Amino acid sequence: MELYDTIFTRRSVRKYDMTPLDGAALAEIRAFLDTTTQLTGQNARFEIVGADRIKNAAAPHYILAYCAANDSAYANVGYVLQNADLHLQSLGFGSLWLGSAKPSEPEADYCIMLAFGKTDVPPRRDLRDFKRLPIGDISNADDAIAQAARLAPSAMNSQPWFFDFSDGNVSVNYAGRGVSKLLLRKKLSKIDLGIATRHVEVALLHEGRTVLAVTPKTDGRDFAVEVTYQ
Repeated sequence: MELYDTIFTRRSVRKYDMTPLDGAALAEIRAFLDTTTQLTGQNARFEIVGADRIKNAAAPHYILAYCAANDSAYANVGYVLQNADLHLQSLGFGSLWLGSAKPSEPEADYCIMLAFGKTDVPPRRDLRDFKRLPIGDISNADDAIAQAARLAPSAMNSQPWFFDFSDGNVSVNYAGRGVSKLLLRKKLSKIDLGIATRHVEVALLHEGRTVLAVTPKTDGRDFAVEVTYQ
């Protein structure tokens, strides 16, 4: 299954077969992760580890993300790991974002992790399985790109974004809502923006567009990730 198609079937998986994947499968996932693009100016680090490295592990494998402590770095982690999330589910594996889980011995620049492994949990079969805000609440356009971005996962399903479409440009803007705006304002909400940005890019590529740059933007108060394409 292609990454674009997986956007419409992915789900957060919480039940895993704890049997580890074989070496060839893990090597392929590592290679995919190593070739995944990062946001302009960003250079996060990612590590695949087993359940023995995670407190109260409930999956056989995890991708740990390490980055600087700023909005652009957090958005970049979301952008990279969502590509891995889609790839894993396109291969038939389950995956799950874990914002509060910790490695047994966390390093100072540890950010977040993505659990993955074999699962019997089926993919979504119908768009009605998704609980998302109406497109008019989160976007100034209603097209295939916006619809794919709308389905991005987020912490507490907070959907802290607004998609501003213009000619050759999509700006994924931070737009926290309700209580989640207070709870998730710093790290998790910016990771979520990166996740949604990856959905934008995957949809653009599916439409035959060429993505020129994906760049975090901030003026010290507002934050967005800008996707330019032709």
